[in-house]
Amino acid sequence: MAFASLIQNKRLWIVALLLAAVAVPYVLRFFPGTVTPPPTPTEPEPRVQVNVPPFNADSAFYFVEKQVSFGPRVPGTPAHQKCAAWLAGEFRRLGLDVVEQPFVAKTYFGPRDAVNIIGQYHPERVNRVLLCAHWDSRHMADKDSKDVDKAILGADDGGSGVAVLLELARMLQQHPIEGIGVDFVLFDAEDLGDDRSETGQSVMMQASNEQKTLTWCLGSQYWARTPHRPGYTAQFGILLDMVGARGALFPREGYSAQNAPALQNRIWAIAQELGYGGFFVDRFGGFITDDHVFVMRGLRIPMVNIISIPNPPPAAFGAHHHTHQDNLDIIDRNVLGMVGHVVATVLYRTAAGAL
Repeated sequence: MAFASLIQNKRLWIVALLLAAVAVPYVLRFFPGTVTPPPTPTEPEPRVQVNVPPFNADSAFYFVEKQVSFGPRVPGTPAHQKCAAWLAGEFRRLGLDVVEQPFVAKTYFGPRDAVNIIGQYHPERVNRVLLCAHWDSRHMADKDSKDVDKAILGADDGGSGVAVLLELARMLQQHPIEGIGVDFVLFDAEDLGDDRSETGQSVMMQASNEQKTLTWCLGSQYWARTPHRPGYTAQFGILLDMVGARGALFPREGYSAQNAPALQNRIWAIAQELGYGGFFVDRFGGFITDDHVFVMRGLRIPMVNIISIPNPPPAAFGAHHHTHQDNLDIIDRNVLGMVGHVVATVLYRTAAGAL
């Protein structure tokens, strides 16, 4: 009798345990705070892989060399006219629709015939990216100790930014992108301004600071007032200025940080990712009056200026700046390649929706 009772009790326990196993999930549903189930493992979000073609630094160097071969590209000179024809021809050869925008640059030393040159990649596309540089060179070597009144070659200050843009245009011809159009805008008469020194040696001694500021970037001022297409806009813009010299460093320019912080952060993060963090340095570089300022003011396009500022003042832009040392010898293929790689990555990721 006792043995039979034990068997009976054992069966009851087995039934009770089975019922409990079935009931526990339902109890957890109604009383979730009583037991915390282990988290369900999830797969990470797949990252979009974007194939960015290699940027050819040797080709970019050739484009600098070709510009310098014309001599100083000062508006109103034969060298300037010959280089303008070559630049427009190169854009056409690379498959771009070209707009030449002539204007009279009202410089502090008199009027000069000038021309902005715009190469349009897929002008029919609504979503656009703006890539800019200035193509003129300075009319005087005001930071040199000799031949101060003679024009400089501007291999870095002018030539390097244009060269990177030409190579990017060549990349697009060989490796097309979808979804976005690109406007390559070469501004003229950027470097004809009054470079007043702190000692007051100025050609415009009686002018206000604002008037002096407006003597620079005449091509971008004109284009911002009268763009090559009425109502022109772009998703964002990048300006390249002095992006080819040996020893270049690219800190965060102030107006870019103020008006396009997210874009600047993204570009500097990409540079870090590509291994260029030692060149795209995470420090403030000061507020630089450059072409991007007038485009942002006039057309409200967020823009970032990639500009070399390797030193503290007074030689902030390098010892070659506005001197006759700004020739082909100062150009470093590696710097051209690095900047080109960063901008190409921004461009191709934007086209893929992965910026």
